Amino acid sequence: MRKIQTAALLFLTLLAGCSTVPPSVAPAACAPCPACAVCPAVVPAAPTTPPVFTRSFQPAGWGDLPGWAADDVAAAWPAFLQSCRGVGSKPNGAGWKRVCDLARAADGKPGHDPRRFFEQHLRPYAVANGDGATSGMITGYYEPLLQGSRSRSRGYEQPVRGVPDDLLTIDLSAVFPELKDKRVRGRLEGNKVVPYWSRAEIAARGEKLPGKTLLYVDDAVELFFLQVQGSGRVRLADGSVVRLNYADQNGHPYQSIGKALVERGELKLEEASMQGIQAWARANPSRLDNLLNTNPSYVFFREVPNSQDGPIGALGVPLTAERSIAVDPRSVPLGSPVFLATTRPNTATPMNRLVMAQDTGGAIKGAVRADFFWGFGKEAGEQAGRMKQSGRLWVLLPPELAPK
Repeated sequence: MRKIQTAALLFLTLLAGCSTVPPSVAPAACAPCPACAVCPAVVPAAPTTPPVFTRSFQPAGWGDLPGWAADDVAAAWPAFLQSCRGVGSKPNGAGWKRVCDLARAADGKPGHDPRRFFEQHLRPYAVANGDGATSGMITGYYEPLLQGSRSRSRGYEQPVRGVPDDLLTIDLSAVFPELKDKRVRGRLEGNKVVPYWSRAEIAARGEKLPGKTLLYVDDAVELFFLQVQGSGRVRLADGSVVRLNYADQNGHPYQSIGKALVERGELKLEEASMQGIQAWARANPSRLDNLLNTNPSYVFFREVPNSQDGPIGALGVPLTAERSIAVDPRSVPLGSPVFLATTRPNTATPMNRLVMAQDTGGAIKGAVRADFFWGFGKEAGEQAGRMKQSGRLWVLLPPELAPK
């Protein structure tokens, strides 16, 4: 893969024949672009005001957090120390330095009380959407285990792909700093940059896709959910285990296959869980490829060292089962402690606990929105697959990062 940053201006020049700006680049009214089969983007003139995120932080007290006094806050302390490791490289890292230094100094000392530490050094803020709503959707994810092989053979025919050699990633902030975190993915076709292949096109190209195939696994729908989860493990025939982590994505937006099945009348809304989709796939193997291709997004992986730690999240630190969440970093700063108030999957039983914002996800968009990491294996997958609850979030911040 070639990661291009300073070439962003060249990219924009090559695309001068198209006028469409996708939502991932800028919220602008888009005119049709008939000259392009699929329009990438031309970025308009730099805006004169910075973007406004659709969220607000509302000051709160510790008594406003349901179940704060009952939660085993000490169970979240190791995850908090992991956040302190990762947050230093983030834009808000300087604001966390004092608190993280104090946390490292207090760790393991006699009489150390994590709950008292958080109450003394942080302040809670209720997260609200731009419209003032303080409730949102909480889903779950996990680290799956698949069965696979290093070589393609009978029963192991589904490729787990590394990042293709021809995938371009253009960091638009190299030319337009106000477009921080906006990246466009594409490929060269002659002297033009065009969108990268969709899922269906990647499947059609097969071994012609330039780049390494890491492994072959035995189940197409399990591979799909591996891509949705973003990380996982593959057990080989000799018993060894390969660890996989998200490496990149083809740039196409994620589309829910569960939603597609509901819209087609194939599943009822309450059946469109991970388990329901898996059951549909087992019953309809000849129609599975068509269903999977309704989601044009495609995730590429890299191998990482195998260990007992959780997978590495977007913060760059291992995730902790039931104490890490994925968030939209435009709304909830990565690395921040977050108090989550929701219910256990498919129940009304409260699940209120301190978690850490350590990951992101393509489907995690909005302020009051989180994906709860359940951990590794089948039981974690069962919980994650059923989870689609309403919930609230409170972000905990040091005085240095208090909202203005």
